[in-house]
Amino acid sequence: MMSDVQMIEKTKLTTLREMRLFLVVWLGQLIALIGYSTTAFALDIWVYNRTGSVTQFALISLFNTLPLILISPIAGPLVDRWDRRKTMMIADVLACLGTIAIGVLFVIGRLEVWHIYLANTFTAVFMAFHMPAYTASTVLLVPKQHLNRANGLMSLMYGISIIIAPTLGGILLSIVHFQGIILLHVTSVSIAVVSLMLVRFPQVNASVVTTAKSSFLSEATYGFTYLIARPGLLGLILFSASSLYLVGGINVITVPLVLNFVSVSVLGTILSLFGIAILAGGLLVSIWGGLEHNIYAIYGCMLLNGVFIIAAGLQPSLVIFAVSIFLFSLTQPIVSSSTQAVMQKKVEPSVQGRVFAIKGAIEAAALPLGYITIGPLAEKVFEPLMATDGYLAGSIGQIIGVGSGRGMGLLLIIMGVLTILETSLAYLYPRLRFVEDELPNVSNAVGIATDTASSKSDVVSLVS
Repeated sequence: MMSDVQMIEKTKLTTLREMRLFLVVWLGQLIALIGYSTTAFALDIWVYNRTGSVTQFALISLFNTLPLILISPIAGPLVDRWDRRKTMMIADVLACLGTIAIGVLFVIGRLEVWHIYLANTFTAVFMAFHMPAYTASTVLLVPKQHLNRANGLMSLMYGISIIIAPTLGGILLSIVHFQGIILLHVTSVSIAVVSLMLVRFPQVNASVVTTAKSSFLSEATYGFTYLIARPGLLGLILFSASSLYLVGGINVITVPLVLNFVSVSVLGTILSLFGIAILAGGLLVSIWGGLEHNIYAIYGCMLLNGVFIIAAGLQPSLVIFAVSIFLFSLTQPIVSSSTQAVMQKKVEPSVQGRVFAIKGAIEAAALPLGYITIGPLAEKVFEPLMATDGYLAGSIGQIIGVGSGRGMGLLLIIMGVLTILETSLAYLYPRLRFVEDELPNVSNAVGIATDTASSKSDVVSLVS
């Protein structure tokens, strides 16, 4: 009989074998993301140094996000019609052309800020196709029991890029300069494309929706109608998006709040810690695999988020703030991977492109919405209220303190309380609470079996 250690090792090897195809794609996409994020960091530095304008710096985010929101409804139906592997490959290559154009303009000394806005828009257009294709492909490459692990690895991928890109970008800017970073980006995308060439994706079985003749407009709006007909899934997406709204709000508060305590150099270290938390959360999910009922993991994390945010604002303490936001960041991969796993299990593979495109558009809108609402509230409303001579200085100020940063602290407390209230209301909504029980699991047997040594028609295999 095998020992417990041997059983554990066998289980780990089985899991790796069943996920090996996904891991090949994931590794290539990780390398591409590091190249993209490093270039984005270098561009951010170039724009800020060139203009000295926080507004123009912030506009980079807008041009990265807006095309995703506007084009996703169009991209979704096309992703469902096209081969998803080829869609990812073509999107990777075409998105890289914007970066190459920036590199050429930089070398000849003609690069202007508006060129970067234009290039970012161009890149984001193709990412609107790449993202739903990548998300919808996960269910084709991973057996159902490993979806949480796969989604955890995707969160881990973003955590790694957040940590590596600023450090790598700073080092490379001084060694190989901007043109060297562009070359790194092109090389990383090439590796991602090669990894996709090594893997065969199974064909998605056409559903009644895809085989029925319909106008492109009806297909473009199908993601909306699909979710409206399944209010539990729509509620899940909106609930998950509220977590990203919190991330946006906390991001915009963090820099000015932390700078009340420490220098810019220490700020960078603290921001890296938050990236480490995201990485750790993704690693935790990829090893743990998540709860059987993902919705309870989401509810639990959102309640904890509320508590962490309240703690972050209670006292003018850098240590309390850093620990609280670290724990908040740790839960984000659990929320996102659990949400993704529910969607992957409940949405038919043949329409996942359309549905995930709408999901991506909603989530893409939530993050900048946090920036543009929480930032002005903190600066124009709450900071004056909590100033030494502010309207609330003699009441709430006696509890949480007054002066610079205390208005942002009060805003954090309110955000935390509202998060707990929102989670409580979401729990009372039966369509969301029972979404995993009321909606049937769809078959992801479009080529995947638990035993990856099955017949050729049921297995995705590496191209030797």
